[in-house]
Amino acid sequence: MHNMRDRVRQLQEAFRELFGTHPAVLVRSPGRVELLGNHTDYNEGYVLPIAINVDVLAAGRLRDDDTIAVHSTNFGTTVEFSLLRIERDEVNTWSNYVRGVVCFLQEAGVTLQGANIALQGNVPVGSGLSSSAAVEMAVGFLMQTLVGFDMTGPDLALIGQKAENKFVGVNTGIMDQFISRLGRKDHALFLDCRTLEYDYLPLDTSSVKIVVCDTMKRRGLVDSEYDLRRSQCEEAARLLGQWIPNVRALRDVTAADFESHKHKLPEVIRKRAEHVVYENERVLKSRDVLKGGNYAEFGRLFDESHESARRLYEVSCVELDTMVEVCRHSPGCLGSRLTGAGFGGCTISLVRDECVNDFVETARLGYEQRTGVAPEVYVCTAEDGASVVAADS
Repeated sequence: MHNMRDRVRQLQEAFRELFGTHPAVLVRSPGRVELLGNHTDYNEGYVLPIAINVDVLAAGRLRDDDTIAVHSTNFGTTVEFSLLRIERDEVNTWSNYVRGVVCFLQEAGVTLQGANIALQGNVPVGSGLSSSAAVEMAVGFLMQTLVGFDMTGPDLALIGQKAENKFVGVNTGIMDQFISRLGRKDHALFLDCRTLEYDYLPLDTSSVKIVVCDTMKRRGLVDSEYDLRRSQCEEAARLLGQWIPNVRALRDVTAADFESHKHKLPEVIRKRAEHVVYENERVLKSRDVLKGGNYAEFGRLFDESHESARRLYEVSCVELDTMVEVCRHSPGCLGSRLTGAGFGGCTISLVRDECVNDFVETARLGYEQRTGVAPEVYVCTAEDGASVVAADS
């Protein structure tokens, strides 16, 4: 996690070298972790993410033509495209996140102009901390800052989701873009994925830290399994809708309703629905838990969530289970669970601040002893969403 000031200076220098001018503005947009709300988003349910202290920086200046030139310092390449004709790039696929956002901003009626852009990110790609949404929101917020058009945070998040779904072609929910744009320091964001109503809940990261442990197992098979889970959930909602009125998605099924009718469901469908129904309950419960500052109880919800994801939703794997077990036996741990899609990627643990260093050392060593793999560990705080870091005075 390099120092922000150094990263800003390096990106400004890179911009000057590439484009011969100083950037007019530089923005940051963070990665995220989902604290609770595992696979609830596409069931129109509730999620509880935070924006974290890794991010994508975007520097930019408008040009007087219709060209967008964008450089990625991470990939060391520059691409150019015309605002009048935006097509997918099959070679520099990273640029499709940029192209998609620009494309759908224009489709939404925003008048853009050409710009030079340079991007630099320190969100670990493939870890499940959502580098793609951070790129989308960095570019969207940068263009908004440069051009000065009016657009609410939720609407910009929807543009980013559309870019990911329709332009890049990855079928994701709204959570990642939403938290990257609308995160708030020392708060978790409670989001209703159907209505997009949201609320900020206090999460004082000076007393507890969110520690992200990357198992280093890259998520294979996740796309086909993800699509399968989605269809199983749709099937569960369809079946339950025969007996419960007004069920459009699993978010409409209460725990009481589920308990009355679960015996009528095929076993696998029942397990998938049970996870989602009770995961939504956990997110709803976390509102009071966080408002009361009850971190022990919040950690217990992490533990419950993991068991449910492992046993009922079956999206865990040996590496994730091992990491969770190691973390639960490390100093100061209040709870631990897989985060994100599963099948690899990261776990998150809620850790008492005074134990963080011991926790990190114990967890790192314990995982390496049991798997032979050295994990990456990130101590995270809850940060603001997209914001301006530097601008020409």
